[in-house]
Order: sequence, then C-alpha cells, then structure tokens
Amino acid sequence: AALMAGNGIVVKVSPYASWSAAGYFGAALRECLKAVGAPEDLVQIVHGYGAAGAALVSGGIDKCIFVGSPEVGKIVMETASKTLTPVVLELGGKDPFVVCDDCSASDLDRISQIALRGVFQSMGQNCAGPERFFVGSTVYEGFLSRIKPLADQLVVGASNEDVKVDCGAVTMGSLSRDRLQGLVDDAVSKGARILSQGKIPPQELVGTSFFPPTVLVDVPTTARIAQEEIFGPIMCVFAPTSSDEDAIAKANACSFGLSSCAFAASTARAKAVASRLKAGMSSVNDLEGTTYLSQSLPFGGVGESGFDKFAGPEGLRGLCLARSCCEDKLGFARTSIPPPLHYPSKGKGQDFAMGLVELFYGDGVAGKVRGIVKLIKAG
Repeated sequence: AALMAGNGIVVKVSPYASWSAAGYFGAALRECLKAVGAPEDLVQIVHGYGAAGAALVSGGIDKCIFVGSPEVGKIVMETASKTLTPVVLELGGKDPFVVCDDCSASDLDRISQIALRGVFQSMGQNCAGPERFFVGSTVYEGFLSRIKPLADQLVVGASNEDVKVDCGAVTMGSLSRDRLQGLVDDAVSKGARILSQGKIPPQELVGTSFFPPTVLVDVPTTARIAQEEIFGPIMCVFAPTSSDEDAIAKANACSFGLSSCAFAASTARAKAVASRLKAGMSSVNDLEGTTYLSQSLPFGGVGESGFDKFAGPEGLRGLCLARSCCEDKLGFARTSIPPPLHYPSKGKGQDFAMGLVELFYGDGVAGKVRGIVKLIKAG
C-alpha cells in the first residue's frame, strides 16, 4: 500500500529476524521491485536494536507503522510525539473464540480442527490468532473430547525434512520458551488443568527453541495467561459459559481488542455474538485470521491492541497526504466580495451577512423570504 501511494519504505526488522529479513525477505522484495521496473532501493531494510528503531522514528519519516508489543509501542509513540510523526500501532491481541451451545456434533468436529489450526499454526505466533476460548456449557465436554486426542498426537520438531511434524520452533529462543512455561505454571497454580501437552520434542531439541503444544482448561480469570498475550502454542479454554451474554461479557473483559470470532449452528446467532465482541475485526463461523487474508479489509484493533488501520481503503488513504482543495465548477466564474461587505465598513455588513444566513439556513419558505428581504435592504 505504501508503494502504491507513492512512498519509499524503510523496514526496521526485529533483531531476531535479521537473518531471514536480509536473505529471504530482502531478496524477494528486490525481485518484486525489479519485475515491475521500480528502483530496487525503493525499499530499505534496517537491522539493529532499540537505538536503531528510535533513530528511524525520530529521523524525519512521514509516518510510522509499528507492529509489536504494547510496551514497545508506547515507547515508539512517545518518541514519535517529539516530532509529531503520525503512527499506526498494531500491538497484538488475545482474540476470543466463542462457541455457542447450539452447535451439533458435526459442527464441533469442524470447529475443533479450526481451533487447533488457529492456535498451533506457526506455533501460535500470530498477532491475530485465538487465545481465549469460551464454549457453551452444553457443548463444552464435546468440544474438549475432540480437542484432546488430536492435540495429544501433535508432533514437535524441526520440519526441514519431516512432513509429519506439526509444530516447529518458537521465536526468541529461551526468552519465549521460559515466558510460556511461566504462564502455564502460573495458570496451573491458580486452578487450571493441563488437558494435553502434545509430544515432548526429541531429546536433542530439549532446552532449545521448542515448546510442547499445550491445552489448558478451566483457566481462571485471575491467571496471567488470561490477560497477557501468549504468542505461543497454548490453547486456553475457560470455564463453560452459561449463555451468549455470559460469553460476550467474559470475552470483552480484556484490555486487548484486535480480532475475534464466533461459531454457532445459526449464522444469525453467530453474527449477533460477533457484532458485540470488542475488537477491530471479527469473523462469523470462521477463524478470525480470514479478515487478514482479504487485503481489501482494514486491519487494526482497539485498546491495548493499538489504533488506526493498515490495508483496505482506510490503510491506503492513511499512507497519502490527504488534502482538501476547492475551485469554481464554472471555469469562467470569479469570486468577488459583495459591496456591503467591502472594507472599510459601510455599516451594512452585519445585516447583509444575517440575510445570507437566513437565506441558506432559515426555516421554511418564510425564513428564506426574510433573508432575501434583509439582503435587498442591506444592498
């Protein structure tokens, strides 16, 4: 969108993504620019830590789009405020996944696979991905009975040459692995149960960047994992919901609000629930990530998930310098000031102005007639 709007781009990548950005991502960008005859240096990739990002934000750019954590997003916003640089913040989320109690057995078969795909694809490292599951009481056990045997079979490992591997590594190595384990330990200490923890990685991978896919059930709202973004392969199923109202209230009791989804046998019911979820995006009877697949839709959230949009008409317009411009529709027309309003004042300007106001905005015909009379007298 930035290129289509006539901009050059500088991409500051995470230091954990420097290798892939310089190689795969950078090479792909250069080939794309070359294919359309654009200058290959129109997109620049910058590597470094926080100081490099701060220099970029404060260095005279026209706009900053930041994707990351709320903590760093606030720092970016503070830095940008010193030069009044506009920012778009996409700060992750804790998307709710609501399952209504009218779902049939076949519905649950389908929904369970969608749920697993949403949580464990890319090891849960998606900004728009389901992290909080709210399931109706009458279908709660049926949902869990489908999730557990599937999650138990998930294989963790390096997928370079093994097409049967389900889950690969997490980013940021031990930093992520230890943080995820801390969230699980805290939840269990407060009453959550581990329903499944997949297959332990091969011995040679223990202690590296691999974390077993985990399903937690009966997660209490007091647990850290109920409010902190997971960004990892952990499914959190909360206590059964008693009604749609209960599910909506619990889903909205969170500071994040990026995306969401709702499932029901009745499309109207799913739509009614989805429309009341506090989020910038929502999907009805589908995974919330589908909103990202359609680049004609704006992408962005509310609350701790940030503000403003990218993609869609809103995102494209946001990367332009929007200007208002007026000109006479008739090219030969020329604006002139009516004599009663000429400087120096002749004492009739106020009456003339009041006549104009009543002519254009007076109530009914009588009000407009009064305006015309005032204009004639003032003229």
